[in-house]
Amino acid sequence: MTILIIIGVLFLALVIVVPLLEKSNWRMSGKDMSKLSRWFWPLLMILLVAQLIKMMMS
Repeated sequence: MTILIIIGVLFLALVIVVPLLEKSNWRMSGKDMSKLSRWFWPLLMILLVAQLIKMMMS
């Protein structure tokens, strides 16, 4: 039952957020995207290591 609630909340958030983002004219330049993409993989690796440590401790 919990998974259905989580999926429902995510779907509702998607239905609300997507139209709001489409209406706004917020755009990122190529320079801004390259700055963010430089941080993406290291942060993802840190997250994965943290999850691994969490699983090993429990």
